[in-house]
This record gives sequence, C-alpha cells and structure tokens, in this order.
Amino acid sequence: MSPYEIYPKIHTFSNGMRLVYLERKAFVAHLGVMILGGSRYERPDEEGLAHFLEHCIFKGTHKRKALDIFSDLDSVGGELNAYTNKEEICIHTSFRKSHFGIASELLGDIVQNASFPEDEISKEREVVLDEIISYLDSPAERIFDDFENYVFKDHSLGYNTLGSKKSVSGFHREHLKGYMSRFFKASNMVLSFVGDLPFEEVIQQLEEDFGSMNGGEVHDIVVQPDPFEQFKIREKQANYQTHTVIGGQAPSYHDDNRRAMTLLTNVLGGPALNSRLTLLIREQYGYAYNIEAGFTSYSDTGLWSIYMGTDRKYLDRALDLIYKELTAIREKGLTEDELDHAKEQLKGHIALSLDSNLELMFSLAKSVLIHGKVDSVSEIYRQIDSITTGEIRQVAATHFDPVQFGELIYDYE
Repeated sequence: MSPYEIYPKIHTFSNGMRLVYLERKAFVAHLGVMILGGSRYERPDEEGLAHFLEHCIFKGTHKRKALDIFSDLDSVGGELNAYTNKEEICIHTSFRKSHFGIASELLGDIVQNASFPEDEISKEREVVLDEIISYLDSPAERIFDDFENYVFKDHSLGYNTLGSKKSVSGFHREHLKGYMSRFFKASNMVLSFVGDLPFEEVIQQLEEDFGSMNGGEVHDIVVQPDPFEQFKIREKQANYQTHTVIGGQAPSYHDDNRRAMTLLTNVLGGPALNSRLTLLIREQYGYAYNIEAGFTSYSDTGLWSIYMGTDRKYLDRALDLIYKELTAIREKGLTEDELDHAKEQLKGHIALSLDSNLELMFSLAKSVLIHGKVDSVSEIYRQIDSITTGEIRQVAATHFDPVQFGELIYDYE
C-alpha cells in the first residue's frame, strides 16, 4: 500500500444508511453524521431553520437533558459540535478511541430522539438572534451572503444560512420536528469515521446505535437556480474600509469543468502567497491586506468569487487591476509551464488537507453523500494532470466574461 494514498471502506446498513470508514493510526478518532438537508432545502418561510435546528438538536432527547448531552462526551475530554451550510448539516464528535462507544451512542440518540423542549428553544433562539446581530456587525462576512442572494436571486441558495431576526423569531418546536422528519432519514445521511479502530468493531457499534433508524425517502424537490443576471451594486454598509465581491455562477459537483475552475481560482487568489492577485494587489501595490478568490460547487451549480477589503482611496485602482487580470486570463489562459506549476501547487494543497483527520472525516462524508464514492488520491491527481490549456481557456472564457459575473461593493461614503 502506498503511504501517500488513503483506503476508505464504504458499508451500507440494512436501513440504507451508509458508513465511510478510514483507519488512521492516532490517539484521537472522529465520528460524524452528515445529512443532505442544508439551507438550500428550506422553503420560503423557513429561512434559517436548518441552522436553528443544528443549534436546538443539542437541547434534549427523550432520555437526556441539554446538560447531559454537553457533559457525556465533554466529561471524558471529547468534543461535540455541528455546522450547517447550503447543502448539508453535520453533527460530529472527536474523542479518544477508547470512548468510541460513548460518542456513537450519544450521536445516535441526538439524531434520532431530539425532543426540542420549548423552554430550551426559547433560550437558544436568543443565542441565535445574538449570532445574527454579531454577523450583521461584520461587513466582511455579511457581504458574501448578500452577494449570493444577488447571484441566486429568488432561490434558496441565496438564503442567509443564519436566517433573519424575523424568521428565527417565528420558529417553534413543530417547525424543528417537521424539518427533521423530512431530512433525518437513514438513506439521506452518511456516517463517517476516521480513527484507529477495527472496521468490524465500528460497524457493530454503529449498527447498534443507528440500525433502527427510519430508512424512508426524501421527497423534497430541488429546483435549479435561474440563469445568471449581471449586476453592479454599491451599498453604504461598510465601517472603516470598502469591501468588494466579484463573481458569478460556476460548475457544479457533477460538471467535469469543476477541476479546471478549482485550479483557476487557486491561481488567481488561492491560499498561497504567490497567487496572482496577492502578488499584484497586496505585494506590488500595497492596496489591500486581504484579497482572495474561491470556488464552491453545489449539486446543480456553483459559485466563484473574488473578495477584497481596501481603503476607499485605492478601490477604483484595485478594481481596475482585478478586471485586467481577469481579462488577461480569459484571453490568454495559462501557458504549459504555468499550468504545470498550478497543477503541482493544487496537488500540494490537497496533500496538506489530508494531514487533518477531522477534515478528512468531513471530506469523506461529503464525497459519499454527493457522489456515493470516494476517489483515491491518485485518481484526483490524475484528473488534475489531465486538465489542458484548452480547458482552462474554455472555463475562463465562460465564467470570467463580464456579462457572466456581478459586483457588490460595501462603501462607507
């Protein structure tokens, strides 16, 4: 076996729930359950409900009070946490491997028997409302959600994951129970384990804790977003610096162009200090401390973006440089040497991501949830190596055409 490869195993339980398992020699193990039920699945009157459920699911079960849920794993030094994004809700645990039974039973109880006591919901509502206020006080965070709302106009992908003060104030126990009954079904969930325990032992424990869960089918229909409409919007929302997001719709999970799009955004403004926009805007001209590019894919579309925070006196000059760089990459693409260097960099970033067992647990769960499989590292590298300069030019011409992206600026004057 190659030391640079991962060898996950996938098991399907009798109720349709899937497990993706990866053995890793470590003192700490990670177990999570990922549910295909993020904010894009909310109905028009449910904005913020998936995230509110993620908070309230820890507030009691038929046999545990909220304090018991927080204490059972914490008392042995473990961690229990959760997150919600556009397409998934994930509830996850980290623990010493000897405490796997505690973590599995606790997680199984939470996702199957959450009771949502009204008194606890009322308290947690205030917590989430305070989270919304804190978020509204941060233009660098808020601008991304507002931008998505413009890109995915009148669509649930444009919903703010946190919801609004009005929507969250209207949620009660029946809303949480209803949402849970729609999406928390065995066939709509994936268990993910990364740690140093035998495969059969993990299966046996999870069968005991999750095997009786309802298999059911999810009947909610996913509606694809409307075609993109170009926009340029400037709002007085900033405090001490301007904030800008440029971007548009992008390839989906299932689009072969997603690899080329990942590589392109990495070249433009990825995490490396030698990305084009970092070298140009920050290092050469000193116009911005923070400039970055990103790409997120969803099941039927995606989103690419460039973010910059800068002093207002530099805004127009910095924007001009960004648009010139987009034009250059659209018209010229990448040379063979530039493409080779970009491929090696991207493969290096992927290798670094494999160094975190917690992130691996998330990644494996999402891969099985979306694709029903996990590509090997060698297969991912092969796909990256197969990207051609022609594909780069095609993707850049499609997505970096000014009529295919929008611009949102938070100004303070």
